Amino acid sequence: MKKLLIFAALVLLTVGMLWGQNKKNAVVGFYNLENLFDTENDPTKNDEQFLPEGDYQWTPERYQKKLENMSSVICLIGKEYGGFVVLGVSEVENKRVLDDLVATDNLKPLNLGVCHHDSPDRRGVDVAFLYSKDRFQIIGTNYFPVKTEDPNFITRDHFLMTGIVDGTDTVHFIVMHWPSKLGGEKRSMPKRAAAAQTARHIADSILATNINANIIFMGDFNDNPTAKSLKEYLKPKNKVKEVEKGDLFNPMWWMFQEGIGTYAYHDTWDVIDQIVISSNLVNPVSNTYKFVSAKVFRKNFMLGQTGSYTGYPFRTYAAGSYQGGYSDHFPVYIILEK
Repeated sequence: MKKLLIFAALVLLTVGMLWGQNKKNAVVGFYNLENLFDTENDPTKNDEQFLPEGDYQWTPERYQKKLENMSSVICLIGKEYGGFVVLGVSEVENKRVLDDLVATDNLKPLNLGVCHHDSPDRRGVDVAFLYSKDRFQIIGTNYFPVKTEDPNFITRDHFLMTGIVDGTDTVHFIVMHWPSKLGGEKRSMPKRAAAAQTARHIADSILATNINANIIFMGDFNDNPTAKSLKEYLKPKNKVKEVEKGDLFNPMWWMFQEGIGTYAYHDTWDVIDQIVISSNLVNPVSNTYKFVSAKVFRKNFMLGQTGSYTGYPFRTYAAGSYQGGYSDHFPVYIILEK
């Protein structure tokens, strides 16, 4: 009996060790890079402020400093879990700035690819993806314009990138940058509602083909998880126990309830940078990746250390004055585990 118990214990130990070795993480994140512009004039873009002779005196030296700053943050996102597989980004002028970004000393060792879409946004900023070429293979891309009742209103498209993670799991990633609150909450809400409807349409179209599809929305929503645009139009569930097949789930909701923020305005922290996932990542039907947790990436060096912006995100510019910082947003990411 004693030998049998020892043998059983050894078997359990071995199985546990193998299970631990076979566990694999996949980190997916989003980062608003706050006006990552190059220094050359593009007649098709509203980039006049971001030129050497522009209002911001955007010199090649300041551009290089911005690339170094952003890359120093990006290389740390999810590092303790092996680094990110896909990172959505917003407020980038073009593909060139992302090519320059992934070529920095901080990011070059990560072997990152760039998947970019040129949006018709009047500000001249786009959304895009960075991805690990070692762990992600693109199958296809698509984009979805946000249409409102105002025919003259133009904003960033929703950008879809579908691919395979680690050679096994097909995932649909959608990066978004919803319209801002320019003009006030009431006046601007219909525009974000239209963006939410567009996102919901994308999800419904994918789920109609495969109810167990892996879908990950990410972006700057310019709204908190409790806003009308999310509650009434995107309609994600906010608690794991509420999620049923075909639903969306917002793991950022609890952060807002706890006062954790990604963006600060007038001494108030908001969670406008969010990641929303489909039900199969909450309750997978097979041996695929499953959602474990959501996090805000925030380090002391990313915070203002002096003056009225102490404790706020350390920005590149504040009130029109060059600060030499990072972004006015913190990155967010989720951890998936197989």
